[in-house]
Amino acid sequence: MNWTTECKDWERRILNGESLIPFPPLFPDEAEEGLSYFKQLHLKDVLGCPTYGEVGKQWQFDFVSHIFGAYDPDAGASLIKEFFLMVGKKNDKSGSAAGIMITKLLRNWRESAEFVIIAPTVNVANNSFKPARDMINTDPDLKDLLKYVEHQKLIEHRNTGATLKIVAADSDTVSGIKATTVLVEELWAFGKKEKATNMIKEVTGGLVARPEGAVIYLTTQSDEAPAGIYADKLEYSRGVRDGRINDPTFLPVIYEFPKHMIESKQYLEKRYWYIPNPNLNASVSESELERFMMIAEEEGPHSMQGFLAKHLNVQIATSLRAQRWAGADYWDEAEGDITLDGLLERSEVVVIGIDGGGLDDLLGFAIIGREKGTGDWLLWNKAWANPIALERRKSEASKYKDFAKDGDLVIVNKIGQDIDQLGKIVRRCLPLLDRVGVDQLGIGSIADELEGGDEKGEGKIEHDRIVGIPQGYKLNGAIKTLERKLAEGTVIHGGQPLMSWCVGNARVEPKGNAVSITKQASGAGKIDPLMATLDAVVLMAMEPAAKVVESAYKGLTVEQINERMRL
Repeated sequence: MNWTTECKDWERRILNGESLIPFPPLFPDEAEEGLSYFKQLHLKDVLGCPTYGEVGKQWQFDFVSHIFGAYDPDAGASLIKEFFLMVGKKNDKSGSAAGIMITKLLRNWRESAEFVIIAPTVNVANNSFKPARDMINTDPDLKDLLKYVEHQKLIEHRNTGATLKIVAADSDTVSGIKATTVLVEELWAFGKKEKATNMIKEVTGGLVARPEGAVIYLTTQSDEAPAGIYADKLEYSRGVRDGRINDPTFLPVIYEFPKHMIESKQYLEKRYWYIPNPNLNASVSESELERFMMIAEEEGPHSMQGFLAKHLNVQIATSLRAQRWAGADYWDEAEGDITLDGLLERSEVVVIGIDGGGLDDLLGFAIIGREKGTGDWLLWNKAWANPIALERRKSEASKYKDFAKDGDLVIVNKIGQDIDQLGKIVRRCLPLLDRVGVDQLGIGSIADELEGGDEKGEGKIEHDRIVGIPQGYKLNGAIKTLERKLAEGTVIHGGQPLMSWCVGNARVEPKGNAVSITKQASGAGKIDPLMATLDAVVLMAMEPAAKVVESAYKGLTVEQINERMRL
């Protein structure tokens, strides 16, 4: 049997209100049987307590029928192993989760099988358990077949002994579970949990021995930049949908605006709100969305950001963050092909900025090179984190690990390794280096490293080439300079996710006629590499003279350069 789960024409389909699943269920009889069970379930919180068959929408029926229609009864196995659904908030996601898993429990043949809904919080777990409980209470036949224990959020099939557990995620609740099917609610919230990937691996581990099972991910968009397991699954889903990844065992259904509609901000037009809200005028109304938007506009940028993410599934890009720095509006457009090696090869002179904080902060590094011929500024960044930063800032730990995989952040094993590695990169830049700018408050150990040279005492940087850069409102000139050059298109950066995150975190604070970007104004979000960039801007704005010395690394391969510098 051959099939594909890609949907390359999804933009046309979503605009026309067509199904985002372009193929029929693999096993139509199984699909019909599963859907018939689902349609008989009652919705107690809807006026008149109707069944899904009476008020459900076709998009729900398509998704449900493909879940059950993926099961091969002869082989006793589901041929599609993962299902991913992203819809706007209030589109009956929790009700659908309950209905799907109740149907799974009823259709199951395995004695003492375990079915699990795993939620990021107790409240979300309650949102799935309550409609499941109500489905049982409103149907006498279901009450004969199923019993529930409310305080345990447990539902048991009286005949097979199979159970459905709704659990809030932590290491204690998921350990030891050998689930047949797992439904993960609000996957976006798991992206913020440091150990989410391991938790989900733990709870889905039993599927190896239960071929009839599957994993179902339900989510809205994240109100912050996607991170962790959510970012991974979202991008994988888009890759399968768009045909970049060939994986017929993964079915993505993503209700989001096409890229051109995001760029033109057509998502603000209510006539298009049906796109991320397939249940519009059923569980959510246009008038409700209008009211939510009005409230968000009144409450301010942060609230508006939440509305766009949750109700319209607009992924929060750098230029959409609340109270953002003006340069963020042009940041994404400034992306180019910039690597450290390429920057050194293309530049006539470079300056370096460094911003170091406490042990729970990042050590930020920025190098700006002035390109030969054009005079454009080329920017490359890196950062280091001590293990204590991951412990103290658990909400950011998954992001740090993502950046480490990208190669933009190094999580060091012990204190001092970060300064040592930074020193090696600075010495690598010596033939083109003008000066190094450092936050005045964090200059001590960094100056010692740079002035001391390497282990052989070579590559020392003169004391007067290490400059303390005043912070706060005194960086106003650098902030405005970088804004202007980004708007002009004369700054090119490497599109590093680390920097997109930091730029998005940056919040401006008025100081008289000036503005400042400070760690205090930016809250928990880290901005150290951006502050290092501003330190470098101060130096490059002084128009240092071009270096006439040929690069010491010209003609060498990356491997040879790295070997020479012992990186």
